[in-house]
Amino acid sequence: MAMQTYADAGREALAEEMRRDPLVWAVGEDLGRGGVFGQYRGMVEEFGPERISDAPISESAILGTTVGAAMAGTRPVAELRFADFALCAIDELVNQAAKARFMLGGQTKVPLVVREPMGMWRSSAAQHSQSLESWYTHIPGLVVVTPATPADNKGLLKTAIRCDDPVVYMEHKNLWGLEGEVPEGDVLIPFGQARIEREGTDLTIVSWSSCLHDAAAAAVTLEGEGISAEVIDLRTLWPWDKDAVLGSVEKTGRLLVAHESVAVGGFGAEVAATVGERLFKALKAPVRRLGAPRAPISYAPPLEDQVRVTPEKIATAAAKLVAE
Repeated sequence: MAMQTYADAGREALAEEMRRDPLVWAVGEDLGRGGVFGQYRGMVEEFGPERISDAPISESAILGTTVGAAMAGTRPVAELRFADFALCAIDELVNQAAKARFMLGGQTKVPLVVREPMGMWRSSAAQHSQSLESWYTHIPGLVVVTPATPADNKGLLKTAIRCDDPVVYMEHKNLWGLEGEVPEGDVLIPFGQARIEREGTDLTIVSWSSCLHDAAAAAVTLEGEGISAEVIDLRTLWPWDKDAVLGSVEKTGRLLVAHESVAVGGFGAEVAATVGERLFKALKAPVRRLGAPRAPISYAPPLEDQVRVTPEKIATAAAKLVAE
């Protein structure tokens, strides 16, 4: 084990895969100078501009190029700078990358990783702060990954690069500096395998990405109030680990799903519906969701905080659920 930041773990994963496989390469804006958040620092010096490639400010060009390159036999990693900007290339991702294998009868594959830095970052405002992960879970053919820890950012990115299907890989901007223990060597984390962040008996809290840490902090607060919360990190939203969630809720009898994205149409609704359908008779209280209100994210910190899902909000919602 080695201590690394979330950003460094992702950089190490990509570098290891590029050394292992000469067909792996990356393209995006400002990669030659290390990337907007420093997540490509030093890579052009090792691999050269042919494999760490700078692109013009055109997300549709980046995605169009990498979809074609993936179908031609390489394994590109497309860096889209902000998840919000990926909307400029939604056709290339949703109508081309996600559907090519199916429309061509399996004669081709699209081993493409699309890195989309997501989420709220202080005063980044409405066009640079969105969490749009639930959108992609609606699209057959896409894998959706939301790592919450440095170890997962390494292990899941390596798995994503080796995947033969397009992967929407959503790293949270607030986590770049997060430090944690990261396994050394070629350690991969399978898709669809949740992680138990904390064991508990009174209720289950399911989360992912940066909000997972808020859920874990809330569980500490709840412990002081005599409530034992089990916290589950989904890690990937498609595929997602139904068995882990169902097994936990079967034990606790209560479920709270917490996520940073807007509650309306969020992936929390899918988790809640699945548990309601499968475990209705085992529930001690109605399933609850906690997400952001359906409002644009403000530049002003006080207004931004109004839509932010916090440990305090999670703890309050969980305590109410246990009291029902």
